[in-house]
Amino acid sequence: MTELERRANDMRADIVRMIAEAGSGHPGGSLSCTDILTALYFGGVMDHDPEQPKWEDRDRFVLAKGHAAPALYAALAHAGYFPREELKTLRKLGTRLQGHPDCNLCPGVEVSTGSLGQGLSIAAGMAAGLKLAGKPQRVFCLLGDGECEEGQVWEAAMWAAHENLDNLVAIVDRNHLQIDGDTADVCDPGDMCAKFSAFGWEASQVDGHDIDALIKALNAAKLAADGRPHVLVANTIKGRGVSFMENQAGWHGKAPNAEQTEQAVAELEAARKEA
Repeated sequence: MTELERRANDMRADIVRMIAEAGSGHPGGSLSCTDILTALYFGGVMDHDPEQPKWEDRDRFVLAKGHAAPALYAALAHAGYFPREELKTLRKLGTRLQGHPDCNLCPGVEVSTGSLGQGLSIAAGMAAGLKLAGKPQRVFCLLGDGECEEGQVWEAAMWAAHENLDNLVAIVDRNHLQIDGDTADVCDPGDMCAKFSAFGWEASQVDGHDIDALIKALNAAKLAADGRPHVLVANTIKGRGVSFMENQAGWHGKAPNAEQTEQAVAELEAARKEA
């Protein structure tokens, strides 16, 4: 395991523990996007400063799939935005770590999200604002593949291309599962790269669990400045890293019990030692 792979592995263990402690949450989609967040926050892709969460020159990140808040909280805690011990307060009364991210409470959260389909519109607005102000910062937006069934996603995609927002990078967590089952059965999105390309985006695929490949693709998209927004369709596995959660739609929004938590953490710790 590389240092970044160990980081992602430790973040996954934190995700499992905090959801178990809360007794509710969304482990499947949080575990599938952990490597993406590791690349963004620890791979030198995003310019950000935990000591100054509102630093004017920071890149922006929007978690459109707000139910994956545990993954974002794990990344922020590991980056130093708040103590890792605070992760155990997820979803508890008075916590800063709400079930969906709250920008008024949690440092490092750019915008409150959770209503699926709205995040890309917000990210596009941020990108347009930066362009109007003549600023070079970039905006990254992480969407779920099930979320892309929402019509507002495609309104935002059309507008972002029309406005030539080449400072906007979207990432689709393509784990093929949503709360109701396989995305192909619920509302088949088909070839997502082809769809975004038809809307005027530069689109490409990447292995969503290959951190080095993610860093390379994200940096290329960030630096392109070619007059078009960019999207990376990241092929992932829902529940990645925990054997009994992988590729299981039932783990979309369910907390593990004590026995399952022990098994999940043991698997992640064993993977860390073996690599």
